[in-house]
Amino acid sequence: MAEAILGDQDQYSCSICLDLLRDPVTIPCGHSYCMSCIGECWNTNDLNGTYRCPQCRQTFKSKPPLNRSTVLAEIMEKLRSTESAQSLAGPGEIACDFCSGEMIKAVKSCLECRASYCQTHVQPHYNVPALKKHKLVKAAVIPVCPKHDKVLEVYCRTDQKCVCMHCLLDDHKGHDTVSSTIERNEKQIKLTDTQTKVKQTIQAKEKELQKMNMDIASHSDSAKKAVENSKKVFGELVKFIEKKSNEVIEKKKAEEKADLDQGAKLQKKLQEEITELKKREGVLEDLLQTDNNIQFLQNYEVVSYSSGSDGFPSHSFKPFCLYPDVNDLVCELKNRLETIFNQEINETVQKDIKSDKCLVIDFPGFASWRGLLSEIEPVTDDDEGGSSTLNCKIKIGDKVYVKPSVETPKYLWGSVSHKSIGSVINVQGETVTVNFPEQEGWLGEVSEMELVVSADLGSPSHAYFKIGNRVSVKSSVKDPKHGWGSVTHNSIGVIKRIQGESLTVEFPEQTDWTGIASEMELINGDVSEVLSLRPGVRVRVKPTIRTPAHGWGSVTKHSIGVVEAIDGTKVTVNFPEQLSWTGIVSEMEAVP
Repeated sequence: MAEAILGDQDQYSCSICLDLLRDPVTIPCGHSYCMSCIGECWNTNDLNGTYRCPQCRQTFKSKPPLNRSTVLAEIMEKLRSTESAQSLAGPGEIACDFCSGEMIKAVKSCLECRASYCQTHVQPHYNVPALKKHKLVKAAVIPVCPKHDKVLEVYCRTDQKCVCMHCLLDDHKGHDTVSSTIERNEKQIKLTDTQTKVKQTIQAKEKELQKMNMDIASHSDSAKKAVENSKKVFGELVKFIEKKSNEVIEKKKAEEKADLDQGAKLQKKLQEEITELKKREGVLEDLLQTDNNIQFLQNYEVVSYSSGSDGFPSHSFKPFCLYPDVNDLVCELKNRLETIFNQEINETVQKDIKSDKCLVIDFPGFASWRGLLSEIEPVTDDDEGGSSTLNCKIKIGDKVYVKPSVETPKYLWGSVSHKSIGSVINVQGETVTVNFPEQEGWLGEVSEMELVVSADLGSPSHAYFKIGNRVSVKSSVKDPKHGWGSVTHNSIGVIKRIQGESLTVEFPEQTDWTGIASEMELINGDVSEVLSLRPGVRVRVKPTIRTPAHGWGSVTKHSIGVVEAIDGTKVTVNFPEQLSWTGIVSEMEAVP
């Protein structure tokens, strides 16, 4: 009957002795304790006349009166009367040292007597005045000093270990020592704070995961709509455009798959972090529930140092492509093609009917171009020197790169960076199509591009090569057109032969290596200075930098990492404290 009324008996246990309440008293904050337990606790931990609840830590300026709670005392007596049936000790359980015959399970161990007792034999410790002063704990093996065979009851702060009273007279004489109760109370406060931080981190991670799930679901819906719109738009075009339509659709699906794969990895990583944090919380909970001070202190350092909530950076889902922008691009392409078919082609057909002469011309990057004689004008030597009458200075075949002042191109970067140099293959109004080594068929705005002129006009040195020049592969090039072979980003070679855009380079790792001019850069001055910020080089944040552009994260001014990749002005570094840390090239310096 009592068990039915009480339900979970743990809530009626004293949080100090962990036994059912005896002579229960309730203090002003609402928590209940054994009268002797709370009295001894306040006498031991008197903090300049203030008294604190061991559970909620509420403080009282004066010692509250301790009056016996009659109702709780009656409930405890009824509950104890239902526990008369004794159970046998099972494997791994502590047996009563005073039971003869059957091994009855012990419920309490006495640190003074160094013995364990069942419910029946422990009663004298509650009734006999001399035994009431003994320290009872939950039944467990009592740790003793291996040297003196005495109970461990003192904590040596000097040596960070538990010792007996005899140790204070020899090995630990003069050391900073306190009782195990005082040390446990202090460290329990710290461990409780750590547990709170872990719980807060778990909650933050769960919210982060929930937001990521919503972002990924929304992104997936957007991707599906983009594919459907692409099919509808390209379905309205003529048959010879269907091949390009299918290529665009497949590309979007591939990008969607890549984004979802990235999202899945981030989801898995977040779930793993949450699982790890929950495991840590479980370890902390187990230690906090340990009522044996010695076991608590012996395991405190290991658990405390391994249960911090730092080292778990935040994650966000950043897709490669935004599909609403893709929809706009596809619709714009449809309108352009309709204009071409409705106006330019019809006009060309009409001119052909009037017997206007047709010309076939090979332009750089565009062979067998067809046009009418009335549309063409001759180009003189002066025009080639720079006085062309063309409205646009960028033409098919020109070498171009994205202007340094452009932060984000209208049609996004893709695999292209500020260091990329490519060839113009088409100019349509304000839109230019460029073949870069990193990405073919890249779309950009004419106003975003800069011409790469000859070296004598002040072009960058990497746009002009001669036999004998020392060169290396640009850090922005991920996969050279003819492959890496034995060459890496750190390799430095000498040009042996130049044939158009093709360079033959003698590297220490590989002779007669073939590359493209736009993939290479000149090496001038001290090689060690040039290689100061390349993949594989050890770097740190410059001492003059107070706060990096992308924040410190787990990195400090004393952290030293290895460069993983360089993309334009951004550098990715693997630090021991944080992997794939992002910074700005100008913020970093090489470490000898």
